[in-house]
Amino acid sequence: MTSIDPAEIAKFEAMAAEWWDTKGKFKPLHMMNPVRLDYIVTQIAAEFGLDRNAPRPFDGLRILDIGCGGGLISEPMARLGATVVGADAAEGNIAVARLHAEQQGLKIDYRATTAESLLQEDEAFDVVLALEIVEHVAEPAEFVATCHDLARPGGLVLMSTLNRTAKSFGAAIIGAEWVMRWLPKGTHDWNRFITPEELAQMMVQAGLAPVDRRGMVFNPITWGWSLSDRDLSVNYAISGRRTV
Repeated sequence: MTSIDPAEIAKFEAMAAEWWDTKGKFKPLHMMNPVRLDYIVTQIAAEFGLDRNAPRPFDGLRILDIGCGGGLISEPMARLGATVVGADAAEGNIAVARLHAEQQGLKIDYRATTAESLLQEDEAFDVVLALEIVEHVAEPAEFVATCHDLARPGGLVLMSTLNRTAKSFGAAIIGAEWVMRWLPKGTHDWNRFITPEELAQMMVQAGLAPVDRRGMVFNPITWGWSLSDRDLSVNYAISGRRTV
């Protein structure tokens, strides 16, 4: 059984060369990345009792970035000291990620593979990151269960995705795809978006205890992103600890 959807993989293969172009198709992700990264670092540091202000606070942690794309999160994790495995089913993404990491002098174990394949290889991680991917997989609940299985007992699984609301349709599809044309039309399917409640329930069913959820909010006036305790209506992140 595999969680990959070939049609979804093909979409990102077609855009692979643009991963590190801050003005290209991944411009929205580059804009959101600092806020997303801040949330990830805060959650990991809190869960493992680490000083996020230390030079390499994640030394000793093994982190999986599943659906890593071009490495926008894998690279910061490596700079923070973690041993990073970046996995993506799209080989074009992995080729771009490997080249960019080499240019930056970073050692990251990039693999063109799936979460299920990693599990079959008995891989285990302190932290599993699945960012902007769960809305693209074939069976979200099964994918969440696989992420649980890839985390060590006591490990952290952190996901970010899009809520299924009228506001998210307006922002992610009408705004980003139709009006601003940041992304090709059809990149997102609103019907595949997942509410925080649905994702939290999938986590619980998989054996993960949700420990935090936070919205990532875009302000069109300041043209910037921020974290919110209350507004999870469009982009949001949720983290859960493996309990069983």
